[in-house]
Amino acid sequence: MADKTFKLIINTPDRKFYQGDATMVELTTSEGEIGVYADHIPLTSVLVPCVMVIHEGTAKKKAAVHGGIIEILKDKVTVLAEIAEWPDEIDVNRANEAKNRAERRLASKDADINIMRAELALKRSLARLGAVD
Repeated sequence: MADKTFKLIINTPDRKFYQGDATMVELTTSEGEIGVYADHIPLTSVLVPCVMVIHEGTAKKKAAVHGGIIEILKDKVTVLAEIAEWPDEIDVNRANEAKNRAERRLASKDADINIMRAELALKRSLARLGAVD
């Protein structure tokens, strides 16, 4: 099963982020974490900020993805991501600062804080930091 490949296409509004053959892709949807192999059942789902792991045989590539949608077909997976970043494109210091800022906002319990926005900022910074590990 893991030897079969499928076409994986990841696009953002700015660029074609990735196009190639993969044996598996791991990511997080609004329903939870999933792993997709060739011949997966057809599915369309909403992506949440996460670390996407692309398996190319025995090699793995990590990327930070900041939401979007995924369409899974038997032999093709298409991801339309809001933002996708390779580890070498991520500013680790900036991601750590964003994480700390979001954690402080959430811990403050200030009524003026937009909780959903702070949680999303935290998830994006964690995805970035997870991709560089």
